[in-house]
Amino acid sequence: MPDPTRRPDPTQPTVGLTDWSAVDALPPAEVEAAAVADPDAPPKPEAATLHPMAPVKRLRLRLGLGPQSFAARHHILLEQLLAWERHREAPDPIATAYLTAIAADPDGIAAALVARPAAE
Repeated sequence: MPDPTRRPDPTQPTVGLTDWSAVDALPPAEVEAAAVADPDAPPKPEAATLHPMAPVKRLRLRLGLGPQSFAARHHILLEQLLAWERHREAPDPIATAYLTAIAADPDGIAAALVARPAAE
């Protein structure tokens, strides 16, 4: 599936697509006015704030793991991991230390957990 956020190939005709060379030629004020007038892309409300990516999610993505895989590999409850990633809760100091250890030596921590299964 093509990525709709990427510019099309400049050697291809732009029929039905955005003419990016025309957009690039517009003064910034006109681009801003057109963006504000576009009903399909309203501006972000002034009061809206976006959270930065949670450090635990950044770690998980760096390791190339999905939420279920990361949680299972590191013996973390999936619901807890998702709460951290979605900024609903912050990891406590012990969890923060554990995540720091995972970041420092992900394979070593995973190997230690395989040798010692989680307590039931």
